[in-house]
Amino acid sequence: MISRQDLIKKYIDFFKSKGHKEVPNSSLIPINDPTVLFTTAGMHPLVPYLIGQKHPLGKRLVNVQRCIRTDDIDEVGDATHHTFFEMLGNWSLGDYFKDVAINYSFEFLTKILKIPMDKLAITCFVGDKDCPKDEESYKIWIDLGIPKERIAFLPKKNNWWGPAGTVGPCGPDTEMFYWSNNNKKTPKVFNPDDKNWIEIWNDVFMQYEKTESGKFIQLKQKNVDTGMGLERTLAALSSLDDNYETILFKPLIKEIEKISGKKYENHKKEMRIISDHIKASAFIIADGISPSNTGQGYILRRLIRRSIRYGRLLGIETNFTKEVVKPIFEVYNDYKELESNEDQIIIKLEEEENKFKKTIEKGTKQFEKLAKENKEISGKDAFLLFQSFGFPIEMTMEMGKEMDIKVDKKGFDEEYQKHQELSRTTSAGAFKSGLADHSETTTRLHTTTHLLNEALSRILGPEVAQRGSNITPERTRFDFVFNRKLTEEEIKKIEDMVNHIVKKGLNVKSEEIDYKDAIKTGAKGEFGHKYPERVSVYTVVDKDEKTGYFSREICTGPHVKNTKEIKKIKIIEQSSVSAGVRRIKAIVEN
Repeated sequence: MISRQDLIKKYIDFFKSKGHKEVPNSSLIPINDPTVLFTTAGMHPLVPYLIGQKHPLGKRLVNVQRCIRTDDIDEVGDATHHTFFEMLGNWSLGDYFKDVAINYSFEFLTKILKIPMDKLAITCFVGDKDCPKDEESYKIWIDLGIPKERIAFLPKKNNWWGPAGTVGPCGPDTEMFYWSNNNKKTPKVFNPDDKNWIEIWNDVFMQYEKTESGKFIQLKQKNVDTGMGLERTLAALSSLDDNYETILFKPLIKEIEKISGKKYENHKKEMRIISDHIKASAFIIADGISPSNTGQGYILRRLIRRSIRYGRLLGIETNFTKEVVKPIFEVYNDYKELESNEDQIIIKLEEEENKFKKTIEKGTKQFEKLAKENKEISGKDAFLLFQSFGFPIEMTMEMGKEMDIKVDKKGFDEEYQKHQELSRTTSAGAFKSGLADHSETTTRLHTTTHLLNEALSRILGPEVAQRGSNITPERTRFDFVFNRKLTEEEIKKIEDMVNHIVKKGLNVKSEEIDYKDAIKTGAKGEFGHKYPERVSVYTVVDKDEKTGYFSREICTGPHVKNTKEIKKIKIIEQSSVSAGVRRIKAIVEN
């Protein structure tokens, strides 16, 4: 039976042999991208390069990327869906296209993983008024020996990617399916609706750009973005039709069986949800998020509380999340983020479990009372369950579905907005404004963030280290290592230093160099972040400095060409993120 580490190694080594460079596994929390709550695919950290920016490692890339997809939360409970998963991916940035990409996929599946061709089926884009049928991909598969009965043509909802927003890169994809039923012979004709066919790989061909007028035009730089789900592939190679029976979940399931005194065979849905959600929660906490009522923290809270509710359905009355999470540290022992945050993960799970435990019984009784008295749970009542008992609206809706009671979700949203700003709590966590925001204001704020980073360390001391940033068209948010609140005098000094550099009109230089050379020459990077062998470095050139620059930082941009473009900055807020980590927010003024 192939292990997780073996599968990853085979994949990375295969594409390295085809001239690809390995890209590091990025954080689940997107850097400088407010358009999405979590890293949802391997392509997410590569967004600037998919829309034309040159990548320091070249045109062929490969990696394994940890991902969170929150639009699958309600699907979790079957044999193949997950909130947290690992994506094996390879990319061509304006280099090879359909023929080479499909041949690589086929070679890896049949030669390296030795999957029999008889177990494979393919889908291609059927074509519509916007774009023609993908005959090219079909012909390549036929030439490779896939029978025409095993190739299905499907519409955009099945075989098309993007654009991420309303405009931008997009294109058809071709998907590879594996016959998972070991007790039934593989059918001669491929039926995409047959659940025994499991999608394990997807080759996306970004060959079009959707314009504001709704037209699809050919892209100058055509990209290939491929993704192979590690969990599904591992199950297929282990001759399992249930991902939760692989080594990735079995230790967690065994722990749940032990605590509940029940068997997986009789309680698959509950145990799948608990193991999936606890695993996802561990990785989210490891990347610096705590349970809360907004943004990523809301998703984390929802996952933990949903797992607790399903634990109660199994009859578990005591705290159990800290026991279920422990096997994760061994299964994923190559993630240093998990290892270094093990204590924090266990503490935060325990804290959230204790908080929820205090209110869940009262909340459940209140829900049952409302359900008996009404045909529908009103928006006000749903908000009461959220505010007073800590029930995420999705949990209320889920309980309503179980009892055949409707829940007024629209009314809940209205009530919620009255009390506080709805901070991206959408469970889909989907892109909202395209692949990336390169507006003038956002570009000014990107460079402002670099200047703030440098000013903070000069005024507060060398212990200051970046722990993350988030930039929207309205403001920049910068997190840094520091153990106390900043004084008003310190904030003014930081503002004055940055605005002095802005007025000087210093040029901002971009270059691509080896990571080791970047560090040697004083370039700053985010604390704990993994960088590739070659990186983009942005330098604010200042001949008055001994070093020849004011700031020098590893970044993917976008940035102004001269600091005068920033005009003026103002720090509008400071707060504490966690022990030893502070946060400031700043804006640019005209």
